[in-house]
Amino acid sequence: MPFLTTDPWMLLVTAVLAYLLGSIPFGIVVTRTMGLGDLRQIGSGNIGATNVLRTGNKRAAAATLVLDAAKGGVAVLIARAVFGEDAAQLSGLAAFLGHIFPVWLNFRGGKGVATFLGILLALAWPVGVAACGTWLVAALVSRTSSVAALTAAAASSLWLYVFDQGPMLLLTMILTILVYLRHRGNLARIKAGTEPKIGKLSS
Repeated sequence: MPFLTTDPWMLLVTAVLAYLLGSIPFGIVVTRTMGLGDLRQIGSGNIGATNVLRTGNKRAAAATLVLDAAKGGVAVLIARAVFGEDAAQLSGLAAFLGHIFPVWLNFRGGKGVATFLGILLALAWPVGVAACGTWLVAALVSRTSSVAALTAAAASSLWLYVFDQGPMLLLTMILTILVYLRHRGNLARIKAGTEPKIGKLSS
């Protein structure tokens, strides 16, 4: 973690605002705006881009992916510009927590992969690009969204070492653990061989 140089009260305010930004359920907003119904009643009920894809609308899924990533990235960039690196990392964590535990949805949110990648891109873009590339390669090989997500999260700490971004290690490890915890059901299905493939996301 970077040294804490920002006033604690300002850090608290920044974290609250980042959490509220992260809490915006763009998957639900996008699907309702496009007349695709209530996302919580579709497929797995998850609010992320993978479940949006189950509506059959690739544009809606892409929009959700970009917006979920952007809210993490925007929270980091604004906090960095106004206060500094300590606020940027705290805002990234707060936005991520907002996505997976949104106050507007009784703290039942998404799994955080897109937001995680957006945070990495904003904090250190080479690490973010490498993590996105890892997701893409894993998705092409496994044809499974959850496997790609878990592989990218696990590899993110390695990319920190490659690109000499040690101060991000604690935050990245926390986010990775949270991603894995949110994918507990997916891990069980992967082990059982029942996890849906990309393009056949029916549950």
